Amino acid sequence: MRTERKIDKTYADTSIAAIKATVGNGRALCALSGGVDSTVCAALMSAAIGQNLVCIFVDTGLMRLNEGDEVKKLFHDNFDSQFIRINAEDRFLGKLAGITDPEVKRKIIGEEFIRVFEEEAKKLGAVDFLVQGTIYPDIAESGVGAALVKSHHNVGGLPDVIDFKEIIEPLRELYKDEVRALGTVLGMPDSLVHRQPFPGPGLAVRVIGEITKPKLDTLRHADHIFREEISRAGLDTKIWQYFAVITDTKTVGMQNHARTYGNVIALRAVHSTDATSAQIAQLPYDLLARIVERITTEVPGATRIVYDITPKPPATIEWE
Repeated sequence: MRTERKIDKTYADTSIAAIKATVGNGRALCALSGGVDSTVCAALMSAAIGQNLVCIFVDTGLMRLNEGDEVKKLFHDNFDSQFIRINAEDRFLGKLAGITDPEVKRKIIGEEFIRVFEEEAKKLGAVDFLVQGTIYPDIAESGVGAALVKSHHNVGGLPDVIDFKEIIEPLRELYKDEVRALGTVLGMPDSLVHRQPFPGPGLAVRVIGEITKPKLDTLRHADHIFREEISRAGLDTKIWQYFAVITDTKTVGMQNHARTYGNVIALRAVHSTDATSAQIAQLPYDLLARIVERITTEVPGATRIVYDITPKPPATIEWE
């Protein structure tokens, strides 16, 4: 049963004091993805230890369209801490080549994240702590104290041996709505606090089957159109999460009076408050029709579009 807590200045001050007591004069690396969880986590850590925090954004090649540049701008516009961007696309895609099992994908991504941070820590000198924006639903789904639903790269995907003294997870008891409330208390702008949730493994859990750059590029393009049309319809702040998935299925179609054999793209949009359950967003049919027309016209190889109407449970929000 969920524990109700008041997320206010007192809560934030208590959390900041606890972080100071743990870190002391040590240095910490924060895994920054640009999502709500990692951004609020970074803001909390920055308030606690200031310049002793180094935020690292690993561009895995598994981000949404133009997202790497957006994360960099987001950080520089809102934080006064060290920021390092690492381009690791070739490294991650090389490790994921030929892998189709979603649990194996998550484990590989978790392993590589930690290895990247260890390598960067060595360049920076002594760094004692690794900071992650793990929240309670991540832990619950990863089977900590319960049955495994799916591993999260910042929970079940961690390797057994790491070169940090300790992992700090200041949000691990919070639900998503509480994380947003904490961000507001910390003075973060609404554009960051209400940013759409994005999974830690990125688009890796939205590419069914083997992950390849062509599939990622197709997905990025389709997802961008979907999100753009949702925003144009004025629904971007009314839907909890909405995204595209590229399935591992191809179907026959017709484009320009010729036979095609292309990808099936799935669209998903859900309402939720804390990510532990979700209901389907009933998008207007004319909006769906417009999205389908744009994707099948503008995205090469996108032959068929389906809309996922499965709530959570029985399904999870993400497909993998």
